[in-house]
Amino acid sequence: MSFQAREEKIMTVLQGPHLSEKSHISAEQNQIVFKVSTDATKRQIKEAVEQLFEVSVENVTVMNYRGKQKRQGGTIGKRRNWKKAYVRLAEGSQIDFIGGE
Repeated sequence: MSFQAREEKIMTVLQGPHLSEKSHISAEQNQIVFKVSTDATKRQIKEAVEQLFEVSVENVTVMNYRGKQKRQGGTIGKRRNWKKAYVRLAEGSQIDFIGGE
């Protein structure tokens, strides 16, 4: 894989922060939760967070979720599968999504 293709892949790994009650609790332990692409690896997630936010990552844990089956009348559908990553930052590193100083 060329350097440019690798850089493009890293930029598409993170889809955004996952905001929930559990993610706010884990933020107190210096852990950030991201929604990531389903084909992303732990190494790619680590590189993406380190490049985009200029922090050092200590650990990455991923969880795969299957999409729920939904019905509307007689039609059966399914939500898409998704992946969530818990990123533990090294001591002294933090990510501020609000942008306050």
